[in-house]
Amino acid sequence: MNTPRRLNPRKLLLSKWTATQPQNRERHFLVTELIRDEDDNILAVELQAVLTRRSQTLDWHQLLDTQRWLQGWR
Repeated sequence: MNTPRRLNPRKLLLSKWTATQPQNRERHFLVTELIRDEDDNILAVELQAVLTRRSQTLDWHQLLDTQRWLQGWR
């Protein structure tokens, strides 16, 4: 049984992630920016692919999905 992953959103900046289903050979990602609302709550992150430097915006809660993302580079 998978236990839910706990993740502190304030520690996401510069964290490393591995896509479990890489696309376009983009497997390893780095959180390069935290996107916040007017109350300073984190809404999303900007992930940058290490290989291609392509960036994408993602709701930070999606990083909790172990079917799509693993913390660290593997």
